[in-house]
Amino acid sequence: MLKHLAGLDAFLAATRAAGTTVYPAPEHYFNALNAVPPSEVKVVILGQDPYHSAGLANGFAFAVPEYVKPPPSLRNILTEVQRDLGPREAPLPDHDLMPWVKQGVLLLNAVLSVSKGVAGSHHNRGWEIFTDAVIAHLGARAEPTVFMFWGKAAQRKASFVQRDHHLILTAPHPSPLSVYRGFAGCGHFSQCNRFLMDQAQRPIDW
Repeated sequence: MLKHLAGLDAFLAATRAAGTTVYPAPEHYFNALNAVPPSEVKVVILGQDPYHSAGLANGFAFAVPEYVKPPPSLRNILTEVQRDLGPREAPLPDHDLMPWVKQGVLLLNAVLSVSKGVAGSHHNRGWEIFTDAVIAHLGARAEPTVFMFWGKAAQRKASFVQRDHHLILTAPHPSPLSVYRGFAGCGHFSQCNRFLMDQAQRPIDW
């Protein structure tokens, strides 16, 4: 792994040296992992890579800074929360999704950086080696955990999770291109909470 991470570091340095803007800023690459210690993870939501437009990527999969208009994928996620869980007195979470994070939801991207304007530009540069190891570590824990894998790329990571005591939920990606191919109506948020309650854990206030 160290060899791959050294190559990743060299790639990122060369990319920035060439004048290419990289999102998010380096100090935010590990925000999701720093925010939720492994022992406190109850739910893992796996994204692909950060938003590649200015002002959006903040180190948490699907989330954006609090007062930024939600991109389509996040908007579709919040729409599914409302559809799945029904009417609610409390408002939906801020667009930074910090209320979820504070309850033990790990919003992890498979790739933790991206070049401005080029989706997927940092795939296969070494990030996946690292994040696969994170998923494998969480998937080997004794503590029952919910894994939400949305989209084909994320679903391939399910093989790293021991299935006997965890809940793996899969659906198409919430992007506009695939939201109506099965993400809308997937019911993952209610399924997650039922599982957590069955395990004597506090459900997530989505």
